[in-house]
Amino acid sequence: MRTYIIIPAYNEAEFIGETLQALIDQSQPADKIVVVDDGSTDNTPEIVSEFIEKHPEISLIKNFSKGKHLPGSKVVKAFNLGFKTLDDDFDIVCKFDADLIFPKNYLEKISLHFKENSKIGMVGGFCEIQKNGDWILENLTGKDHIRGALKAYRKACFKDIGGLKPAMGWDTADELLAQYHGWEIKTDENLRVKHLKPTGKNYTKTSKYKQGEAFYSLRYGFVITFIASAKLALKKKDLGFFLNCITGFLYAKNEKRPYLVNKDEGRFIKNLRWKKIQEKLF
Repeated sequence: MRTYIIIPAYNEAEFIGETLQALIDQSQPADKIVVVDDGSTDNTPEIVSEFIEKHPEISLIKNFSKGKHLPGSKVVKAFNLGFKTLDDDFDIVCKFDADLIFPKNYLEKISLHFKENSKIGMVGGFCEIQKNGDWILENLTGKDHIRGALKAYRKACFKDIGGLKPAMGWDTADELLAQYHGWEIKTDENLRVKHLKPTGKNYTKTSKYKQGEAFYSLRYGFVITFIASAKLALKKKDLGFFLNCITGFLYAKNEKRPYLVNKDEGRFIKNLRWKKIQEKLF
């Protein structure tokens, strides 16, 4: 299966060389790798250019946007810029972060999952972070969710969901919309990816309300937002995170922010969320 990879990158000079090398060394390498430099102020683009000299499947796009490369609209806009440069001759498209080290069989296993089950629309492994010299699971979400750092989509699924939404919550919206269109989500616990820079390390104070705003934009409603926020706060062991989520939700509601999904999709999402909650409770 032909695989295209897009990597949005902002000031990743410390890590991107390892990420690109890990992708080049795959047992089943990607057909194309597009790095979108999102206005880096370090030598990220120079490092990528060095790889391009020896590996023609890699290309570099420069996005001269201003401001920090944050979760949500900015990172997805960078991804979309890279996607526009690709032809339609692919079976799988991946959105990867620029600070990951993949096991050598990662792309091969991803491809195998898609081949084995035609109903699978998205596949992903799990991120590990280094703590006290050991690599441990980055336990931020449930095991049925694919982290935004390492998304892989079947082309038909990617088209059904309308691509990625340029807003915080895009990496939850994509999975919910995929299921709305009848696709299955596959996570593989045996595929462990080293995440060199823990999630949220560079987030600013202004981004702390984004999770709650994302819950609003997905039409969760207050009760599901309350439960989801509490669950995440427990995982993070951070009461402040819970309060920030609720504040973000209420702020978005009062401001009447636009939704990421329509009413029918929102109804499906709410029902799906309630079903998951009930499964875990009973």
